[in-house]
Amino acid sequence: MPAGFHGSYREEDVTFLLTPLSLEPIPDIQEKERLIQSGQRHYSEILSLEHLPSAAYLSLFHEAVNHHACRMARDLVILARRIRAVRPHQITLVSLARAGTPIGVLLRHLLRELMQLDAPHYSISIIRDRGIDHNALDHILAHHEASSLVFIDGWTAKGSISQELERSLLSFAATRGIKLPSELFVLSDLAGVAHACGTTEDYLIPSALLNATVSGLVSRSVLNHQIEPQDFHGCIYYRPWLSADLSQWFVQRVLSEGRPFYAKWLAEPLPDPDLKEAREACTDLIKKISASYNVSDVNLIK
Repeated sequence: MPAGFHGSYREEDVTFLLTPLSLEPIPDIQEKERLIQSGQRHYSEILSLEHLPSAAYLSLFHEAVNHHACRMARDLVILARRIRAVRPHQITLVSLARAGTPIGVLLRHLLRELMQLDAPHYSISIIRDRGIDHNALDHILAHHEASSLVFIDGWTAKGSISQELERSLLSFAATRGIKLPSELFVLSDLAGVAHACGTTEDYLIPSALLNATVSGLVSRSVLNHQIEPQDFHGCIYYRPWLSADLSQWFVQRVLSEGRPFYAKWLAEPLPDPDLKEAREACTDLIKKISASYNVSDVNLIK
């Protein structure tokens, strides 16, 4: 089993417990959707062709950074404080690849800078209907206490990954005869289903605008015939894109935007988000979209 790699991040920032693959993406989105919706292929078996962001997309990303990096930093401080409150002794960050990875990297920096806590950070795969990567979890548990694990994602939308995380962790823990925390911690909990969050408010999180170039040059995770039973789930590592990568730049920009306010934010009372209100608003929205477009499968609503 491979020991993991670090993508385009610094070695101390994250260890991706993923298997880099040579995989030919499907260039035709309609063909990809046909294969998935006909049941011929599971979405985790194939990848769309990923491109470097266009100049217009990059402009939008930088505009979002300028507008929201400081707000994002504040919400990350809130999330770090909540994590520290429920894991007072040891913290092992386990981000869900790939949207959770930038959040996990930022939290690792904040925990060390603001709370003098060195929290190891791993990024692993979880796939709807197929669960979390058991080999990756076994690797983490060989080095860290189960009670220290903190599962991180960027945000919730419909709550599908939150449900998948709880289901698959309960199953994994039962097979190992252990107790394993299954709470999800996110920056923005729009669905109101996470254990703790930085906010439930809907604003444009800048890292949501880019893909590999803000996530360590790593693709969405893959689980196909190339993955042997002993392997971690797979991914593509876009090493040739290194000159266009913004992963480390983004982390440092968010941290620098927040640094003048850290002392103030740490002294403020923790806000009490209304998760019930967020959950009801999310449920109502999904119902309205389902009815308007006659969609019975919630997984087809993005």
